[in-house]
Amino acid sequence: MILADYHLHTSFSSDSESPMEDMIKKAISLGLKTICFTEHHDIDYPNNPDDFDFLLDLPSYKENLFTMKEQFKDQIEINYGVELGLMPTTLKKCSDFVKDEPFDFIIGSTHIVDFMDPYDAIYFETYPAGKGLAHYFEDILKNVSSFDDYCVYGHIDYAARYIKDPSFEFHYSDYSDLLDTILKTIIDHGKGIEANTAGLKYGMNDPNPHHDIIKRYLELGGEIITIGSDGHCPEHMAYDFHKLPDFLSSLGVRYYTIFLSTVCYSQFIVHYYIHITILSVHFLQ
Repeated sequence: MILADYHLHTSFSSDSESPMEDMIKKAISLGLKTICFTEHHDIDYPNNPDDFDFLLDLPSYKENLFTMKEQFKDQIEINYGVELGLMPTTLKKCSDFVKDEPFDFIIGSTHIVDFMDPYDAIYFETYPAGKGLAHYFEDILKNVSSFDDYCVYGHIDYAARYIKDPSFEFHYSDYSDLLDTILKTIIDHGKGIEANTAGLKYGMNDPNPHHDIIKRYLELGGEIITIGSDGHCPEHMAYDFHKLPDFLSSLGVRYYTIFLSTVCYSQFIVHYYIHITILSVHFLQ
């Protein structure tokens, strides 16, 4: 059983309208023991039809979260996180944003490539499916090679959610050089990846990333895997978490990771985390 959701958004993220308190109450009703809010902060997010800027009002977010943390402290553990939208051109600004802030958990993600979000149709109109996904992975490689101020890399195959070409099939071998280098870099830097169940919500057969990416991550020596729903509303919290123990166990995953605190010292981030062990195919605290 999975009792922690480590990828959540509220109205402090541009693409959510959900009050934080509603999300917390839903988490309690679902029986979750720990949640981490990871509000979007995407510096230089391009103009878009929804007029989202994806810039986090950090003082307001922080004040609200710590008020809620105190209010619900006897019912659930609430942790303080952020999801950084990384681009090769904004890495220094992203480091500056987090370096003096006591986040419990930081997700590094790629949402924008060549000033386009794969969520928007223009991305795969510009780059055909396979080429577009490869180009997306190329940007991830640039980011993980030059940026260390994160805990896990989010939804590594995020772009694949939005491929509309019905003939497209993902095969790890088509991207193995790129993906192996990305995963080795993540591992060598002491970072992790997440299993993000929004992939299931979008109709994919796997959470993000694809099972072959998770399997290869383990083969290369990766250990740190967090679990998040990427929920932007109460209804999507812990989305399809019941499917994950069997799915992850079949790949050889033995535990998932909860980050309890992240302490920033200068340009280094020290992670304190606990491993939640699987017995057979079940996750146990």
